[in-house]
Amino acid sequence: MAENLQQTDFSKWYLQSIQNADLFAYGPVRGTMVFKPNGYALWQFIQQRFDAEFKKAGIKDVYFPMLIPQSFFEKEKDHVEGFAPELPWVTRAGEEKLEEPVALRPTSETLFGNAMSDWINSYRDLPMELNQWANVFRWEKRTLPFLRTSEFLWQEGHCAYPDEASARERTLHFLNIYQEVVEDLLAMPVYAGEKTESERFAGAVSTYSIEAMMKDTKAVQAGTSHYLGTNFAEAFDMKFLNEENHHVFAHTLSFGVSTRLIGAMIMMHGDEKGVVFPPKMAPEQIVLIPVGNVKKNPAVLDKLSEIKVALMEAGYRVTLDDSNNSAGYKYNEAEVKGIPLRIDLGPRDLENGTCVIKMRDLDDKEVVKLDDLEDTVAEHLTAMQKRLFDKAEQFRRDNEHTDIDTLDELVEHIKQAEEKGERPGWVLAGWDGTEETEAKVKELTGFTSRNIPFNPPMEKTTDLVSGKPAKYTVWYARAY
Repeated sequence: MAENLQQTDFSKWYLQSIQNADLFAYGPVRGTMVFKPNGYALWQFIQQRFDAEFKKAGIKDVYFPMLIPQSFFEKEKDHVEGFAPELPWVTRAGEEKLEEPVALRPTSETLFGNAMSDWINSYRDLPMELNQWANVFRWEKRTLPFLRTSEFLWQEGHCAYPDEASARERTLHFLNIYQEVVEDLLAMPVYAGEKTESERFAGAVSTYSIEAMMKDTKAVQAGTSHYLGTNFAEAFDMKFLNEENHHVFAHTLSFGVSTRLIGAMIMMHGDEKGVVFPPKMAPEQIVLIPVGNVKKNPAVLDKLSEIKVALMEAGYRVTLDDSNNSAGYKYNEAEVKGIPLRIDLGPRDLENGTCVIKMRDLDDKEVVKLDDLEDTVAEHLTAMQKRLFDKAEQFRRDNEHTDIDTLDELVEHIKQAEEKGERPGWVLAGWDGTEETEAKVKELTGFTSRNIPFNPPMEKTTDLVSGKPAKYTVWYARAY
């Protein structure tokens, strides 16, 4: 891999990195992919952590069919318009034409709305908070493994409440869960905020998101939570008898994260050598490598086997590379797989009661006493998790631009960055709240609004395009 490929051709660097790490294979249908064992392990870690958090919040799991009748989409006008270009349809079964076309689910608001209208009859049935882990389909024209594929894996929560206040509070609660887990587990700092109207989920009243900055400074929408008002409740007649003995519509929400988190994590932490996994996410956290002629020194392998057992009993995911490949080959293999911690042991180390530790994200090696190994491993993996977050946070700050106040300044900023071979980063700007000004920014720069951050570094007072007083302070960036 070329040393500066990450700077010169980021997409090529990304594809090479995930291929070298053996995370995926291309599927037989355009836009699809196969999750290989280490790639699927990444999703399982995400799934397990979110599952635990959802259960703490009182959410119960269900599973709905993949096929959605065409009539369901037509009940919610904005929803069907938002997803129409991406829907794959099933129209035949064998030689028989179906009475009604059915779509492969792009999301399940309509399915849940239909079911909940039967399940919810009284205020005593509320709140109803459900989640499903599933695959969904969106016929993407431009695909990138993990980040954007025609079929992907996700969780989607669907909940109903007796009033707007309860639904809005929980919409933000689930967004907070997303932010806490993504920042802790994946070591990814994110911006939390509300989407502009043009970027809202189809059929939502309010959409909230967490947005992450990649190493090429493009944005990835890392998770969304939507307050749907009574839109879907009205479409599917989701009424209940309230405490005042009146039939009223429920207020609903939905929220979801997907396997694009895997791609975002790799794009955020990877370096010129390939993927770098935060220790909490690494399919293999530690690799043990014998140094020297192992056949002449079987005691080295015996000791490494003993270390492996001890570290696995301590809860770590450990691999012993006892293949016939050279030590140099094994070192490279460990690096391209993104394994956080490498332990080298040779005959001389064994005599001295020491080993050598190498962290994936640091250049230097460290000699460690074997008696202190377990404690040292714990300290180093904890430190690396924090180090990756802090490094990504610093990169984000270095690529935030808060001093651009007009569209001309933004155009000039992008031009100068491109001439220098640099990334344009993100721009914090004022927005007057009109679709026209937002569209103008996209037309002339390719930047789209990411969200209206809850905690911006500063408040902007004038619109980037019109110069009118700003109603909102918005992050703009190019996005995947």
